Amino acid sequence: MAVTFSDLHTESGLKSLNDFLTGKSYISGDKLTKDDIKVYAAVSKNPGDSFPNVSQWYNCVSSHLAASFPGKAVGVSLAGKANPAQSAEAKSPAADDDDDDLDLFGDETEEDKKAAEEREAAKKSAKKKESGKSSVLMDVKPWDDETDMKQLEEAVRSVEMPGLLWGASKLVAVGYGIKKLQIMLTIVDDLVSVDTLIEEYLTVEPRNEYIQSCDIVAFNKI
Repeated sequence: MAVTFSDLHTESGLKSLNDFLTGKSYISGDKLTKDDIKVYAAVSKNPGDSFPNVSQWYNCVSSHLAASFPGKAVGVSLAGKANPAQSAEAKSPAADDDDDDLDLFGDETEEDKKAAEEREAAKKSAKKKESGKSSVLMDVKPWDDETDMKQLEEAVRSVEMPGLLWGASKLVAVGYGIKKLQIMLTIVDDLVSVDTLIEEYLTVEPRNEYIQSCDIVAFNKI
């Protein structure tokens, strides 16, 4: 059943609201809803002891809004509003009904639906987990003992891409005077493929001048 409140800036309107709130904490149901916010916006200020039910409800809604808007308000006043009596004389009955009546159960507009969909999409986006990361230990092998290992390492570290972070490294003896580069790297799984890194970046020109092959020694999820 639709509920309508009129002239909430007048004593008669406040009395009607006060009677409606007898035995109730909120306009609709037992929790704060947008119905309370609509009516709250139409009541210019706390009417005090003259209308105790309205006063108690007004303070309750104010406390909810204060929690949602913790910033310190300095207070504002709205000027230029016509005297209610003069305004009533100037307006037609139809216009008066449109401006003063609050239909608490009006149909949801397209704008409301769109805003609700955007809020839901934002919630889902916020719930998405951050992409996983992995720690990788890689062996990078030179062609022979004459390969400049310093230039080999520089060639490896010159590979840059989103989600790739090179870490510590060391030279490990293989035999016959040959050493290999053992290097740590951290990758974002959704952004970097180790296979692609090796096949399309490290073992192709110009880096294959120093790098013969690469092997994954360890691969661990972080």
